[in-house]
Amino acid sequence: MHLFDIIVMAIGLAMDASAVSMAAAASGYAKNRRAVFRLAFHFGLFQFMMPVIGWLLGTGFVSYVRAVDHWIAFALLAFVGGRMVREGIAGPGDGLHRDPSKGLTMVMLSFATSIDALAIGLGLAVMDINIWYPSALIGIITCAMSVAAIGIGKRVGAAFGSRMEIVGGIILIGLGLKILIPSLFWGA
Repeated sequence: MHLFDIIVMAIGLAMDASAVSMAAAASGYAKNRRAVFRLAFHFGLFQFMMPVIGWLLGTGFVSYVRAVDHWIAFALLAFVGGRMVREGIAGPGDGLHRDPSKGLTMVMLSFATSIDALAIGLGLAVMDINIWYPSALIGIITCAMSVAAIGIGKRVGAAFGSRMEIVGGIILIGLGLKILIPSLFWGA
């Protein structure tokens, strides 16, 4: 997997965390540096850990699925991307009622926004790609995008949160097609 592909995948995965970060800032919860650090650090950490967990789970049965690995990677990316698009179109729910940068709420949000990365880790295992470099890049990009989203959320508000999720979903579906199409036509 090329660096460009990893960066595009990382940006797509970071959209959920960015949308949550932006909403938190727009709601007035990311007022100080500690809250900004907690949000960005936890989102980045979970986005780093979840692909590793998915990869570890996936490496045990790679030899059984090598013939259909491109279909598995496409299905996982399309599923995750489709879910992100659907949630983005549905728009925000009731809003945030608790400070999302503290306690169990922070852990639950970090886990929820990184479930997609677990599926990506599984897909990377199926494609026999070493997980450490992509996973580190996913975590770093998520952290950076969360900080940027908080800055935007403070200035602009939550108006673009669901749109970011749609863009992230489209990016993941496109990456899935980029994996599938060469395998179908050129056997790559």
